[in-house]
This record gives sequence, C-alpha cells and structure tokens, in this order.
Amino acid sequence: MSTLVLDPPPAEFEALLERRRRLGQDRQDEMWEGVYRMVPTPSGAHMDVQQQLAELLGPPARAAGLHPRIGGVNLGKAENYRVPDGVLQRERRTEVWHPTAALVLEILSPGDETMAKLPFYAAHGVDEVLIVDPDKRSVEWLRLKDGAYEPIEQSGLIDLSAAEVSQRIDWP
Repeated sequence: MSTLVLDPPPAEFEALLERRRRLGQDRQDEMWEGVYRMVPTPSGAHMDVQQQLAELLGPPARAAGLHPRIGGVNLGKAENYRVPDGVLQRERRTEVWHPTAALVLEILSPGDETMAKLPFYAAHGVDEVLIVDPDKRSVEWLRLKDGAYEPIEQSGLIDLSAAEVSQRIDWP
C-alpha cells in the first residue's frame, strides 16, 4: 500500500512521525527526492540473514581496509537518502549522512524497492551492490560499470563471491 500526504502535513501525521522517531520505528524510513517513505521493521528472517551477513562480511572487509556498517546507514543527504541494510565504507565515518559507500548490502523483503534504488546508488558512486533474497535463497553481486550495474561472480573489493555467500548462509 502506498500513501501520499501532501504538504503541509496535518498535525496527526506530524504526531505519527514523532511517535515513530521516539520509539525508534523510523530507522528504515527513507527520503526519495523529498518524498518521505515509511518502511516497516524487517522480519525475523530478514534480521537473521542480516546478522549472518554482518559476521560473514566483516573479516574480509577489514582485511581489505574497508569499514563494515551492517544494520543500516543514511546514504545521501537529509532531503534525499536511502537506508540500505549495510555498507562497506572506504573510511570510517561518524556523521549521520554518508555521501557514498564502496559496497551497499540490500536484503530483499516482500514489496521492497531495492531495484528502484540502483540508479540512486550509481549516482552516488557505490561500486558494488550485494542483493540477498531470503525467500529465493539467492545472492546477486553487482558492480558499477559505465553508470549502470552489471552482475559479477566475485567481488572486486573483498575476497568473497556470490556463491560463497549463498553457501555460507544458514537460510531461514
């Protein structure tokens, strides 16, 4: 279901956003060119795979001099950002808004908009995108080439392949 609330939003909507912020329910919400998107908290299966990926990606990322941030970051700026399930960064960043990442991790959920995010990631210079689908038990690795993403078998950033990731996940 999609809902569009035109500006100015009613007080009830502002109260809903504030309640979501207070309860930490807005951690996955995104802003797409000024359009606020409320995203529900991931399912247990999604979080199970996410935890495994954090453990799996961490060592090779650090060995390659990258900084893993699994659990979501704000990629972009306040008025236009996406919240992938994780990133690998070239430098340790401490601010809220991250301009780019070496790799973005997306774990698919029913009805999510991962594929629609790819042009945004390309525009922000994200070198690789790792897409994991718990329902299909599949892993797709993409690299940026000439402004678009193409499938690859082996990461150019870390010593890991799509096949290895798929084999090492204890799928829910």
